[in-house]
Amino acid sequence: MPEKFFTLITGASEGLGKSFALDCARRNMHLILVALPDSGLDRLVDFIRRNFPVSVIAFEKDLTGPLSCHELLMEIQRQKLSLRVLINNAGIGSTLPLSEESVEFYERQIRLNVLATTIITRLFLTNLEQHTPSYILNVGSMASFFFLQQKQVYGATKSYIYFFSKSLRKEVRRGGIHVAVLCPGGINTNVPVTLLNRKLGWFSKLSVMEPERVAAIAMDRLLRGDAVIVPGMVNNFFMLLDKLLPGFVKKRVTDYGIRRLKREEHHTRWMQRGFPSPSVMTKMA
Repeated sequence: MPEKFFTLITGASEGLGKSFALDCARRNMHLILVALPDSGLDRLVDFIRRNFPVSVIAFEKDLTGPLSCHELLMEIQRQKLSLRVLINNAGIGSTLPLSEESVEFYERQIRLNVLATTIITRLFLTNLEQHTPSYILNVGSMASFFFLQQKQVYGATKSYIYFFSKSLRKEVRRGGIHVAVLCPGGINTNVPVTLLNRKLGWFSKLSVMEPERVAAIAMDRLLRGDAVIVPGMVNNFFMLLDKLLPGFVKKRVTDYGIRRLKREEHHTRWMQRGFPSPSVMTKMA
């Protein structure tokens, strides 16, 4: 009986991680899915088992815990599972002035976005080395290329992911491991984010993509050996503009985008509390 090779995906219960799981299942790839407890992972696992001829193993873990990554390794070793693909997708986003979020939030964001990705990659490197050709996909962001107000910590964590991935690729490629970093723009990952994305300016909305499309592009390009994956023609156009436009123009464009996003987030929080929007209150006065 041929050996089974698994794809390990973190943050797999919703958004991009869920889309990765479904895309890999369509490719007949066996799955190890990791997500937070009570995040809907059981429903996804049940759906995949009923609709695709693949094995699915699920672990509900908070990867920001001090021992959670090591516990995951021990459980996979105990079951003698062989990895061929690792997708480090789990992460926490944010768009806020530094002073408006707690220290505890930033600690958790850095633990998940930076430490968990690094530790999981280190812990499972031997398993991947034993089953080459193998692949590592780290989910970064286009925010790693731009200095954006109110995305200072998030952008910094994704800059780390970009540097880490590019450097690791050089280090392990002769051993048969292909490393890539995915740098998407806006993604409709869940209902609140989707509603927020719909309120962006028309130009910004052109860059927003559905997670299913991002996952499919990412997997195609990972498996063909690409190093940096920026999905979507508009996002690649933005990357070209970044190289061509003078600094003061880029600053005006990004500052405008952040101000607009901040207004929409403030409006959303206001409405969630049951108040009319500030614009409606101004008209009523």
